[in-house]
Amino acid sequence: MTPRKELASAVAALRPLVRAEATAEAPAAGMDAADLEQAVWLRLFETLGKGGPPAEPARWVRNAVRAQARRSRRTARRERPIGGRVPEPAGDLAHEPEGALLSAERRRAVWAALARPPGDCPRLLAAMLSANDPTYREIAGELGISQGSLGPMRSRCLGCLRRMLAVEVGAPARGGKER
Repeated sequence: MTPRKELASAVAALRPLVRAEATAEAPAAGMDAADLEQAVWLRLFETLGKGGPPAEPARWVRNAVRAQARRSRRTARRERPIGGRVPEPAGDLAHEPEGALLSAERRRAVWAALARPPGDCPRLLAAMLSANDPTYREIAGELGISQGSLGPMRSRCLGCLRRMLAVEVGAPARGGKER
């Protein structure tokens, strides 16, 4: 078999496995699954160029994906912005048309996400984000529940919302800060 055909058969055989492993490991690594997949393909091509295909391709793919994910996590922990602070955007978008559009889109996304949790969570979260800034007593009266159960219910609803949005937002960075 020619090297080109060997490479094509290796890629075709390993594509579903590489994609599945990269998709599974990417959220924990805080990186995009496609980027992780691309890095693994690069490592595979380097391996094929040096000594041919790995003896156990499935194990090699699993180990390569995990190693690349570890490398990405280590890099993210060590990288710091220049000067130790996050650079400011070049211009203030608040008064620009783009800023207004981004702000409106962000509000729509938040309100759409608040409607997705089960039970009374959408009503509770909408009441807490109300422009009227209601008190716990007013929210409890509106929802028809006791004021003492409002805190635990709020905690459960926010936890549910966090789990639902984990994939969309990304993995938390070290120290619990969202990226």
